[in-house]
Amino acid sequence: MTVAFVFPGQGSQSVGMLAGLAASEAVVVDTFAEASSVLGYDLWQLCQQGPEEALGVTEKTQPAMLAAGVATWRVWRSKGGPLPAAMAGHSLGEYSALVAAGCLDFRTAIDLVRFRGAAMQAAVPAGQGAMAAILGLEDAEVEAACQAAAQGDIVEAANFNSPGQVVIAGQAAAVDRAIEIAKEKGAKRAIKLTVSVPSHSSLMRPAAEQLAARLKQIDVRAPQGIDIYSVDLRKHTDADGIRAALVDQLVKPVRWADTVRAMLGSGVRTFVECGPGKVLTGLNRRVERDKAVRMIALEDAASIAEALDASANA
Repeated sequence: MTVAFVFPGQGSQSVGMLAGLAASEAVVVDTFAEASSVLGYDLWQLCQQGPEEALGVTEKTQPAMLAAGVATWRVWRSKGGPLPAAMAGHSLGEYSALVAAGCLDFRTAIDLVRFRGAAMQAAVPAGQGAMAAILGLEDAEVEAACQAAAQGDIVEAANFNSPGQVVIAGQAAAVDRAIEIAKEKGAKRAIKLTVSVPSHSSLMRPAAEQLAARLKQIDVRAPQGIDIYSVDLRKHTDADGIRAALVDQLVKPVRWADTVRAMLGSGVRTFVECGPGKVLTGLNRRVERDKAVRMIALEDAASIAEALDASANA
Protein backbone atom coordinates (compact mmCIF):
# COMPACT_ATOMS: atom_id res chain seq x y z
CA MET A 1 0.00 0.00 0.00
CA THR A 2 1.62 3.22 -1.17
CA VAL A 3 2.00 5.87 1.55
CA ALA A 4 1.52 9.61 1.00
CA PHE A 5 2.20 12.46 3.42
CA VAL A 6 -0.06 15.51 3.40
CA PHE A 7 0.65 18.83 5.08
CA PRO A 8 -2.05 21.20 6.37
CA GLY A 9 -2.14 24.95 5.77
CA GLN A 10 -3.73 27.95 7.42
CA GLY A 11 -6.74 27.10 9.52
CA SER A 12 -5.09 24.21 11.34
CA GLN A 13 -3.18 26.48 13.72
CA SER A 14 -4.16 26.80 17.37
CA VAL A 15 -2.60 28.15 20.53
CA GLY A 16 -0.83 25.26 22.23
CA MET A 17 -0.34 23.22 19.07
CA LEU A 18 2.31 20.47 19.19
CA ALA A 19 2.79 20.94 22.96
CA GLY A 20 2.26 17.23 23.64
CA LEU A 21 4.69 16.14 20.94
CA ALA A 22 7.25 18.71 22.07
CA ALA A 23 7.15 17.32 25.62
CA SER A 24 8.77 14.09 24.42
CA GLU A 25 10.54 15.20 21.22
CA ALA A 26 13.17 17.95 21.56
CA VAL A 27 13.38 18.34 17.78
CA VAL A 28 10.01 20.13 17.84
CA VAL A 29 11.23 23.05 19.96
CA ASP A 30 14.57 23.00 18.15
CA THR A 31 12.79 23.43 14.82
CA PHE A 32 10.82 26.40 16.12
CA ALA A 33 14.02 27.90 17.54
CA GLU A 34 15.60 27.66 14.10
CA ALA A 35 12.60 29.45 12.62
CA SER A 36 12.72 32.09 15.36
CA SER A 37 16.34 32.89 14.52
CA VAL A 38 15.18 33.81 11.02
CA LEU A 39 12.07 35.71 12.08
CA GLY A 40 13.56 37.70 14.95
CA TYR A 41 10.82 36.77 17.44
CA ASP A 42 9.97 33.73 19.54
CA LEU A 43 7.68 31.69 17.29
CA TRP A 44 7.28 28.85 19.81
CA GLN A 45 6.13 31.26 22.50
CA LEU A 46 3.59 32.77 20.09
CA CYS A 47 2.26 29.32 19.24
CA GLN A 48 2.07 28.22 22.88
CA GLN A 49 0.87 31.41 24.56
CA GLY A 50 -0.79 33.41 21.79
CA PRO A 51 -2.74 35.55 21.78
CA GLU A 52 -4.86 33.75 19.21
CA GLU A 53 -5.44 36.99 17.30
CA ALA A 54 -1.70 37.44 16.78
CA LEU A 55 -1.23 33.83 15.67
CA GLY A 56 -4.09 34.33 13.20
CA VAL A 57 -2.37 37.20 11.35
CA THR A 58 -1.31 35.59 8.09
CA GLU A 59 2.25 36.95 8.20
CA LYS A 60 2.75 34.98 11.43
CA THR A 61 0.40 32.07 10.77
CA GLN A 62 2.37 31.03 7.71
CA PRO A 63 5.79 30.61 9.40
CA ALA A 64 4.05 28.94 12.36
CA MET A 65 2.34 26.33 10.17
CA LEU A 66 5.48 25.72 8.12
CA ALA A 67 7.52 25.16 11.29
CA ALA A 68 4.84 22.87 12.70
CA GLY A 69 4.76 20.73 9.57
CA VAL A 70 8.54 20.48 9.34
CA ALA A 71 8.89 19.78 13.08
CA THR A 72 6.44 16.89 12.83
CA TRP A 73 8.25 15.62 9.74
CA ARG A 74 11.56 15.71 11.61
CA VAL A 75 10.04 13.70 14.45
CA TRP A 76 8.88 11.15 11.89
CA ARG A 77 12.33 10.85 10.36
CA SER A 78 14.01 10.65 13.79
CA LYS A 79 11.86 7.60 14.54
CA GLY A 80 13.10 5.86 11.42
CA GLY A 81 10.09 6.82 9.36
CA PRO A 82 10.81 6.24 5.66
CA LEU A 83 10.34 8.67 2.81
CA PRO A 84 6.80 8.38 1.37
CA ALA A 85 6.12 7.82 -2.31
CA ALA A 86 4.13 11.04 -2.61
CA MET A 87 3.44 14.31 -0.84
CA ALA A 88 0.95 17.14 -1.12
CA GLY A 89 0.19 20.24 0.88
CA HIS A 90 -3.06 22.16 1.26
CA SER A 91 -2.21 25.70 0.13
CA LEU A 92 0.59 26.85 2.45
CA GLY A 93 1.20 23.19 3.23
CA GLU A 94 2.88 22.85 -0.16
CA TYR A 95 5.86 24.70 1.31
CA SER A 96 6.12 22.15 4.13
CA ALA A 97 6.01 19.35 1.56
CA LEU A 98 8.76 21.00 -0.50
CA VAL A 99 10.99 21.38 2.57
CA ALA A 100 10.38 17.75 3.56
CA ALA A 101 11.22 16.62 0.03
CA GLY A 102 14.48 18.58 0.03
CA CYS A 103 13.33 21.09 -2.59
CA LEU A 104 13.57 24.10 -0.27
CA ASP A 105 15.92 24.86 2.61
CA PHE A 106 13.93 25.26 5.83
CA ARG A 107 15.37 28.61 6.87
CA THR A 108 14.90 29.95 3.35
CA ALA A 109 11.33 28.72 3.33
CA ILE A 110 10.54 30.37 6.67
CA ASP A 111 11.66 33.74 5.34
CA LEU A 112 9.82 33.09 2.08
CA VAL A 113 6.45 32.37 3.70
CA ARG A 114 6.84 35.40 5.97
CA PHE A 115 7.31 37.46 2.80
CA ARG A 116 4.36 35.67 1.18
CA GLY A 117 2.11 36.42 4.13
CA ALA A 118 3.09 40.10 4.22
CA ALA A 119 2.53 40.43 0.46
CA MET A 120 -0.88 38.80 0.73
CA GLN A 121 -1.93 41.09 3.57
CA ALA A 122 -0.72 44.18 1.70
CA ALA A 123 -2.65 43.16 -1.42
CA VAL A 124 -5.99 43.41 0.40
CA PRO A 125 -6.06 45.48 3.60
CA ALA A 126 -7.66 43.83 6.62
CA GLY A 127 -11.43 44.09 6.57
CA GLN A 128 -11.78 44.53 2.81
CA GLY A 129 -11.58 40.85 1.92
CA ALA A 130 -13.28 37.77 3.32
CA MET A 131 -13.60 34.01 3.01
CA ALA A 132 -16.52 31.72 3.81
CA ALA A 133 -17.16 28.00 3.93
CA ILE A 134 -20.19 26.75 2.00
CA LEU A 135 -21.40 23.32 3.14
CA GLY A 136 -23.92 21.06 1.46
CA LEU A 137 -23.90 22.31 -2.12
CA GLU A 138 -22.37 20.88 -5.28
CA ASP A 139 -19.26 22.64 -6.60
CA ALA A 140 -21.15 24.03 -9.60
CA GLU A 141 -23.88 25.46 -7.37
CA VAL A 142 -21.29 27.33 -5.29
CA GLU A 143 -19.65 28.71 -8.42
CA ALA A 144 -23.07 29.84 -9.69
CA ALA A 145 -23.73 31.56 -6.36
CA CYS A 146 -20.43 33.43 -6.70
CA GLN A 147 -21.27 34.55 -10.23
CA ALA A 148 -24.67 35.83 -9.11
CA ALA A 149 -23.21 37.59 -6.08
CA ALA A 150 -20.32 39.35 -7.82
CA GLN A 151 -22.26 42.33 -9.22
CA GLY A 152 -19.04 43.93 -10.42
CA ASP A 153 -17.04 42.85 -7.37
CA ILE A 154 -14.88 39.75 -6.94
CA VAL A 155 -16.00 36.57 -5.19
CA GLU A 156 -14.68 33.19 -6.33
CA ALA A 157 -14.38 29.57 -5.30
CA ALA A 158 -11.07 29.30 -3.44
CA ASN A 159 -10.91 25.77 -1.97
CA PHE A 160 -12.64 22.65 -3.30
CA ASN A 161 -11.96 20.75 -0.10
CA SER A 162 -14.25 17.72 -0.26
CA PRO A 163 -17.66 16.78 -1.63
CA GLY A 164 -20.06 19.35 -0.22
CA GLN A 165 -17.41 21.67 1.19
CA VAL A 166 -16.23 24.64 -0.84
CA VAL A 167 -14.55 27.78 0.50
CA ILE A 168 -15.13 31.07 -1.32
CA ALA A 169 -13.05 34.25 -1.22
CA GLY A 170 -13.29 37.81 -2.42
CA GLN A 171 -14.36 41.29 -1.47
CA ALA A 172 -16.26 41.29 1.80
CA ALA A 173 -19.59 42.60 0.49
CA ALA A 174 -19.59 40.14 -2.40
CA VAL A 175 -18.82 37.25 -0.06
CA ASP A 176 -21.76 38.30 2.12
CA ARG A 177 -24.04 38.27 -0.92
CA ALA A 178 -22.75 34.84 -1.96
CA ILE A 179 -23.47 33.49 1.52
CA GLU A 180 -27.10 34.57 1.26
CA ILE A 181 -27.49 33.14 -2.25
CA ALA A 182 -25.91 29.86 -1.15
CA LYS A 183 -28.40 29.63 1.71
CA GLU A 184 -31.25 30.24 -0.73
CA LYS A 185 -29.88 27.38 -2.87
CA GLY A 186 -30.13 25.06 0.12
CA ALA A 187 -26.65 25.15 1.67
CA LYS A 188 -26.60 23.40 5.03
CA ARG A 189 -24.25 26.05 6.38
CA ALA A 190 -22.58 29.15 4.99
CA ILE A 191 -20.24 30.78 7.45
CA LYS A 192 -17.55 33.45 7.40
CA LEU A 193 -14.05 32.28 8.27
CA THR A 194 -11.72 34.05 10.67
CA VAL A 195 -8.97 34.93 8.20
CA SER A 196 -7.20 38.16 7.38
CA VAL A 197 -6.88 37.77 3.59
CA PRO A 198 -9.02 36.35 0.73
CA SER A 199 -6.56 33.65 -0.32
CA HIS A 200 -6.66 31.86 -3.69
CA SER A 201 -8.64 34.59 -5.41
CA SER A 202 -7.72 37.02 -8.17
CA LEU A 203 -7.40 39.71 -5.48
CA MET A 204 -4.06 38.08 -4.69
CA ARG A 205 -2.60 38.99 -8.11
CA PRO A 206 -0.31 41.76 -6.72
CA ALA A 207 1.05 39.33 -4.11
CA ALA A 208 1.59 36.68 -6.78
CA GLU A 209 3.68 39.10 -8.84
CA GLN A 210 5.84 39.92 -5.82
CA LEU A 211 6.21 36.23 -4.97
CA ALA A 212 7.27 35.43 -8.53
CA ALA A 213 10.07 37.99 -8.33
CA ARG A 214 11.19 36.69 -4.94
CA LEU A 215 11.20 33.05 -6.06
CA LYS A 216 13.62 33.86 -8.89
CA GLN A 217 16.22 34.62 -6.21
CA ILE A 218 15.71 31.35 -4.32
CA ASP A 219 17.38 28.01 -4.88
CA VAL A 220 14.72 25.41 -5.62
CA ARG A 221 15.79 21.81 -6.11
CA ALA A 222 13.95 18.99 -7.85
CA PRO A 223 12.39 16.37 -5.54
CA GLN A 224 14.33 13.14 -5.34
CA GLY A 225 12.14 10.07 -5.61
CA ILE A 226 9.00 11.71 -4.18
CA ASP A 227 5.99 12.81 -6.23
CA ILE A 228 4.95 16.33 -5.15
CA TYR A 229 1.40 17.19 -6.18
CA SER A 230 0.82 20.93 -6.67
CA VAL A 231 -2.11 23.28 -7.19
CA ASP A 232 -2.49 22.16 -10.81
CA LEU A 233 -2.53 18.45 -9.86
CA ARG A 234 0.71 17.95 -11.76
CA LYS A 235 3.91 16.43 -10.39
CA HIS A 236 6.60 19.00 -11.12
CA THR A 237 10.15 17.73 -11.35
CA ASP A 238 12.02 20.93 -12.22
CA ALA A 239 12.70 24.16 -10.34
CA ASP A 240 10.90 26.47 -12.76
CA GLY A 241 7.79 24.31 -12.68
CA ILE A 242 7.76 24.35 -8.88
CA ARG A 243 8.20 28.13 -8.82
CA ALA A 244 5.36 28.65 -11.31
CA ALA A 245 3.05 26.39 -9.31
CA LEU A 246 3.73 28.32 -6.10
CA VAL A 247 2.84 31.57 -7.86
CA ASP A 248 -0.32 30.12 -9.44
CA GLN A 249 -1.34 28.80 -6.05
CA LEU A 250 -1.99 32.33 -4.77
CA VAL A 251 -4.62 33.16 -7.38
CA LYS A 252 -6.09 29.76 -8.23
CA PRO A 253 -8.36 27.54 -6.13
CA VAL A 254 -7.01 24.68 -4.03
CA ARG A 255 -8.40 21.53 -5.62
CA TRP A 256 -7.84 19.35 -2.59
CA ALA A 257 -10.51 16.75 -3.32
CA ASP A 258 -9.06 16.24 -6.81
CA THR A 259 -5.55 16.05 -5.34
CA VAL A 260 -6.63 13.23 -3.03
CA ARG A 261 -8.33 11.46 -5.94
CA ALA A 262 -5.19 11.80 -8.06
CA MET A 263 -3.09 10.27 -5.30
CA LEU A 264 -5.58 7.44 -4.87
CA GLY A 265 -5.42 6.86 -8.62
CA SER A 266 -1.63 6.56 -8.41
CA GLY A 267 -1.95 3.76 -5.84
CA VAL A 268 -1.88 5.60 -2.50
CA ARG A 269 -3.69 3.62 0.19
CA THR A 270 -2.38 5.33 3.33
CA PHE A 271 -2.54 9.09 3.96
CA VAL A 272 -0.46 10.48 6.83
CA GLU A 273 -1.22 14.05 7.94
CA CYS A 274 2.00 15.72 9.05
CA GLY A 275 1.29 18.78 11.15
CA PRO A 276 -1.02 20.00 13.88
CA GLY A 277 -4.61 18.84 13.98
CA LYS A 278 -6.71 16.51 11.85
CA VAL A 279 -8.27 18.89 9.32
CA LEU A 280 -6.91 17.11 6.24
CA THR A 281 -7.61 13.68 7.69
CA GLY A 282 -11.27 14.67 8.02
CA LEU A 283 -11.40 16.06 4.48
CA ASN A 284 -9.66 13.02 3.06
CA ARG A 285 -12.15 10.68 4.69
CA ARG A 286 -15.02 12.59 3.06
CA VAL A 287 -13.31 12.23 -0.31
CA GLU A 288 -12.55 8.51 0.14
CA ARG A 289 -14.89 6.57 2.43
CA ASP A 290 -13.32 3.15 1.82
CA LYS A 291 -12.16 2.02 5.27
CA ALA A 292 -9.40 -0.01 3.63
CA VAL A 293 -7.68 3.30 2.86
CA ARG A 294 -5.91 4.34 6.07
CA MET A 295 -5.99 7.94 7.28
CA ILE A 296 -3.55 8.79 10.09
CA ALA A 297 -2.78 12.15 11.71
CA LEU A 298 0.63 12.31 13.42
CA GLU A 299 -0.16 13.67 16.87
CA ASP A 300 1.52 11.46 19.47
CA ALA A 301 3.52 8.29 20.02
CA ALA A 302 0.54 6.05 19.23
CA SER A 303 -0.23 7.67 15.88
CA ILE A 304 3.46 7.68 14.92
CA ALA A 305 3.63 3.94 15.73
CA GLU A 306 0.54 3.34 13.61
CA ALA A 307 2.05 5.25 10.67
CA LEU A 308 5.35 3.38 11.03
CA ASP A 309 3.45 0.10 10.91
CA ALA A 310 1.55 1.23 7.82
CA SER A 311 4.78 2.24 6.12
CA ALA A 312 6.48 -1.05 7.01
CA ASN A 313 3.62 -2.97 5.40
CA ALA A 314 3.28 -0.74 2.34
